[in-house]
Amino acid sequence: MHDIDSKSGLRAEVLGRRAAMPPDRRAAAARPIRDALLQVPELEMAGTVAAYVSIGTEPDTRSLLFALWKRGTYVLVPRLLPDHDLDWASYEGPDSLVPGARGCLEPSEPPRGPGAVASADVVLVPAVAVDRTGLRLGRGGGSYDRALARVGPAILTVALLYDGELVPRLPAEPHDQRVRAVVTPSGGLARLP
Repeated sequence: MHDIDSKSGLRAEVLGRRAAMPPDRRAAAARPIRDALLQVPELEMAGTVAAYVSIGTEPDTRSLLFALWKRGTYVLVPRLLPDHDLDWASYEGPDSLVPGARGCLEPSEPPRGPGAVASADVVLVPAVAVDRTGLRLGRGGGSYDRALARVGPAILTVALLYDGELVPRLPAEPHDQRVRAVVTPSGGLARLP
């Protein structure tokens, strides 16, 4: 069985690969991710989508957020709280985002509380890697494990990844929350068991 060190080793390895990826290749990966997600039936019908504003070398979500908002979807994005939990507020276009904690862009709209994620029809989450059972490797803060614990079992939860980040197996811990699908640039949406 793997231990915590193997999680941090895998995290460092994947984040290193992302950092080495040329910016134009990262930008090119964002388009097929956005296009695949916009065609997912649950996203087409969703009244509310909880998403996130990408940071650093994560697959870019800005054009996706804008596209969802323009088609009339109510989009919630997180604000990191001091205890590393996530509060949520509405995305009202690119100008509604302001610099927040840890260099993240956050919503300037009034907060709706950590429980607001439970009202979403679809939840999009960042991940460093995901395994074939839906176990998600994040950045290690536990923020999204807490948020996903509030989401009902019938809600589609999707991690956004680059190609090669859907892996056979990750080490599990009791607090880990699974996602129900991943989306990658070349594979589109893949639903997980």
